[in-house]
Amino acid sequence: MAEGLDELLDEVEAKFCGLDAPGEPPGHGGGPTSGRTRARLSKMCSEASKGEEDIDGLISEIFEEPTFDKTPIKLKDKYSSHTSVRTSAQIQSKRCCPVYLGGSSAPLGIGTNISQRTCDQLRCTACDFRVLSFDDCLWDKSCDYLFFRNNMPELSKLKARLVEKKGSRAYACQCSWRSVEELIDLQTAPQLHWVCGQHKG
Repeated sequence: MAEGLDELLDEVEAKFCGLDAPGEPPGHGGGPTSGRTRARLSKMCSEASKGEEDIDGLISEIFEEPTFDKTPIKLKDKYSSHTSVRTSAQIQSKRCCPVYLGGSSAPLGIGTNISQRTCDQLRCTACDFRVLSFDDCLWDKSCDYLFFRNNMPELSKLKARLVEKKGSRAYACQCSWRSVEELIDLQTAPQLHWVCGQHKG
C-alpha cells in the first residue's frame, strides 16, 4: 500500500513539480528536495480528505437540525382580514343571560341586562321539548299536566285550551305551562325548567 503511494507521489512530482530531469525514471532526480515535496504533497492530500469529512459533517448537521420540525412558517393569508374567528365570548353571547319571559308586546331575541328581550329559543331540561309560545293568548284554567303530556306539540289540539287576551303570551312544553303579561326573569320562576337553547346566526 505504502509502495503504491510512493510511486504515485513520484509520478505527480515528475509531471507537475518538474523535479526529475527528462528521460530519468521517477524518484531519481531530486534527492532531498523530492523527499520534502513528497511530505508536502502527502500533507496536502490528508488535509483535503479531512476537509471533505468536515463538509460531510456540516451537511449532516444541517439536515439533523431540530428547528425544521418545531415551528413551521405561518404564511399570512391575504383573506385573513375578511375571515371571522368566533371566540368563546362570541359563542356564549348567542344565549340569553338572563332569560326573560314576557307578553306579546315584549320584543323577541337574545336577552341581556341591557337589551331585555324575551327568549324565543326556550327548551325544557325536564321533558326535553321545545317551549312553544302563542301571542295574545293565555292558557285556560282547566289546563293540566295530562293535557300537555298528551297533546304536545300538536298545535290544533293545544289551541282548544287557549283563550285570546291582548298583550298576553302563553308558553308551554310537555310538562309545564305559563301565561305571562309582563316581562319576568326566568330565575324568579324556579318551577319552570326552561333554558335558552341558543340563538342561531
